[in-house]
Amino acid sequence: MAISEFEIKRCEREMDKFLDARRPPPSIRHELDMGYRIEDQSIEIFSTRPHWKEPGRTMKERHAKATYVKSKGVWKIFWQRADLKWHVYEPAPSVKHLEEFLEIVKGDQYACFFG
Repeated sequence: MAISEFEIKRCEREMDKFLDARRPPPSIRHELDMGYRIEDQSIEIFSTRPHWKEPGRTMKERHAKATYVKSKGVWKIFWQRADLKWHVYEPAPSVKHLEEFLEIVKGDQYACFFG
């Protein structure tokens, strides 16, 4: 089940605050930028850059993902390994609030999200 529209707006506000602090300066955003996508009950954080072989094409590198599990009232945290699959973030597999997820990603204590 998808997140409610009210929750989506709240998530967008939190994600915008998070990205405002992390995005590169406007002068280089055509070379490297960050964004997020909300799809169903998941939020995914990614970076974008021109494709190394085809500069007119954009590549997305996915860094972190949180999926809301309504029945448990938690956000499950995932990171993408070299196999390009999402894996549960073992140090903190779930949190109660989106802000906690963003703090974990921001801290990146084990260099899972941004390397």
